[in-house]
Amino acid sequence: MHPPEEEHDPLGWTSPQTGERARHVTLGFLSALAPAGGADTDAVLLVVSELVTNAVRHAGGVTALRLVDGPGTVTVSVEDASAVAPQPRHTSAAEPGGFGWHLVQELSADVQVRIRPEGKTVSAVLPLPH
Repeated sequence: MHPPEEEHDPLGWTSPQTGERARHVTLGFLSALAPAGGADTDAVLLVVSELVTNAVRHAGGVTALRLVDGPGTVTVSVEDASAVAPQPRHTSAAEPGGFGWHLVQELSADVQVRIRPEGKTVSAVLPLPH
């Protein structure tokens, strides 16, 4: 007989309006899953920060943030009111910004953009052993 697997409630839809607030909320969620922290936790925090910052800068703000743990993963979903899909910016190293979308794609095992009539949801699945 095996003990039941520990379950963590997903962080339901919340609406932080800054990258800093989103990181704070995410850190609380992750502390229950991976209390030791580490590079995987840092990657989740960075992706949350980038997705929220992109929604604030380019899509009028965040309408919802959701974090869900899966077997060895965390899915980060950010909703906003813009129906325009994220586009990579082509910038030089001398220009500030423009690297967030590339970072999200590089750090994530999977990234999906779902366009809805009222906006879009960007979801990123990241590895997180727990």
